[in-house]
Amino acid sequence: MTDVVIVGAGLAGLACARELVRQGVECVVLDAADAVGGRVRTDRVDGFQIDRGFQVYLTAYPEAQRVLDHDALDLRPFEPGALVWRRGAFERVGDPLRRPLQAVPTLLADVGSPADKLRVLRLRQSVTRGGVDALWRRPEMTTERALRDRYGFSERMVDRFFRPFLGGVFLDRSLAESSRSFEFYFRMFSTGAAAVPAAGMQAIPEQLAAGLPAGTVRLDTPVAAVREGAVETEGGEALACRAVVVATDASAAAALVPGLSEPGWKGTLQLAWAAPAPPRDEAVLMLDGEGAGPVNNVQVMSAVAPTYAPGGQALVTASILGEAPAARAAPDAAARAQLRGWFGDEVDAWRLLAVTAVPHALPRLRSLAPPERPARVSDGLYVTGDWRRNGSINGALVAGRHAAEAVAQDVGAGRNG
Repeated sequence: MTDVVIVGAGLAGLACARELVRQGVECVVLDAADAVGGRVRTDRVDGFQIDRGFQVYLTAYPEAQRVLDHDALDLRPFEPGALVWRRGAFERVGDPLRRPLQAVPTLLADVGSPADKLRVLRLRQSVTRGGVDALWRRPEMTTERALRDRYGFSERMVDRFFRPFLGGVFLDRSLAESSRSFEFYFRMFSTGAAAVPAAGMQAIPEQLAAGLPAGTVRLDTPVAAVREGAVETEGGEALACRAVVVATDASAAAALVPGLSEPGWKGTLQLAWAAPAPPRDEAVLMLDGEGAGPVNNVQVMSAVAPTYAPGGQALVTASILGEAPAARAAPDAAARAQLRGWFGDEVDAWRLLAVTAVPHALPRLRSLAPPERPARVSDGLYVTGDWRRNGSINGALVAGRHAAEAVAQDVGAGRNG
């Protein structure tokens, strides 16, 4: 008998365990995988670190600041802004407030009018005013409508900058995501940095797991069924408990807990190459501003964090969103054909390291009203995850903590009774 069994050692499950331990509630975390992290994983191939899907950590995440040790993660930041590929050249869209020397190139960039550039500053002022929680109470609409109607951006600015930039964030260029999510993300980008840990994104869940008592997390332990008061593993073990928290992704949760409403998924295809030299030696996001595809964004990860590649080599990664037919058939060839126009024939010398399909990269949450679904689904049974709040690292951590608070209150009441 243990107080709580948590199914899933992703960020939400680990955050839930962390809070339960802090409150003196015994728990065990079960996961079918061979490592913690859930959808946040880092593969190591020939001395390169390759994060599954293009993932970054935003240093302004408020919940993550509460629970993570940034110094220990040794975060390596991207440059603010982006380079947008347009008509045979890159145009810089920077952050003049943090990089004053980028003001002129940003103003001249052909991704929007000068008035659009001023609207970006007004957008920044709007989303950074007041507390973060107030953003989740603003009137909700699609991101595209908010950009056009609420903030007044031109069609040119929406299509050439926001569509590829937010496409990389939401894994969807349609801009159908909730405006609340967009405004939250834009605040995070405006007040902090996009970064990666020196040891890869998996260092984040590993840090959370390292703070738990020894033996709390049990890997390679798939769960077959959950019910009030017990969890059954596929190996035939039955664990009795006072409460069960299902902290898996939405699809796995729906399979374990009948009646759950499962959202759809947004996927991505990630390509990684070893290059003799970086095509552009900047820690900056490079975007397709023409919509020609199939690649939406490219980044030289070894320029962001040299630890991502062995000495004398560069790690280049690219993200393909959705279901581009050419990319499905031959993603490496389709991506190189596009990037040859960006970087020239040097792409032919790149060695393919990995093509990683991540069909369940982000939950498809068109509406965030209310901002979070209740964790308690029945007596002794709870469900948590970013898909219960918003699809982000911060959303997973907050949802996990909230589930732990609900569990601790109920388990404590049961003990007292």
